[in-house]
Amino acid sequence: MNSPALTSAVSWALRLSLSSAFLFAVADRFGLCGPPGAANVAWGAWPPFVEYTGTLLFYLPQTAVQAAAWVATMAEIVLGVWLLTGWQTRLAAYGSMLLLLGFGVSMVVALGVKAPLNYSVFTAAAAAFALAAMPSPDEKAMRTS
Repeated sequence: MNSPALTSAVSWALRLSLSSAFLFAVADRFGLCGPPGAANVAWGAWPPFVEYTGTLLFYLPQTAVQAAAWVATMAEIVLGVWLLTGWQTRLAAYGSMLLLLGFGVSMVVALGVKAPLNYSVFTAAAAAFALAAMPSPDEKAMRTS
């Protein structure tokens, strides 16, 4: 039996964890978490992120890789902010799930199955799916009336 308070807490935890993952990844690629090579820094600057994007999208020309890096970054910013603020939560959750599944499949194809498992990409996609499937407060009110 789920109480409204529990559902709200779970929704908040999923939104916060997904949004922080997106927004910190963006901060990392712009050097806000430290320089390249620093502890706990994945990229540390834009060029290493574009290089990594090129590794995952090895079949695209370099100009398309640069565009894909920007599209992924903008999607992560928009989805991260929407999740953090609770605006368009269901749409943001489905978008997050699709984006994360895209990342995960690209990682499997380019790097093997262990890479997305190391970064819990499929776990995050499942969390986004769970958030999308959660009833909103409006839906609960409609069912009880």
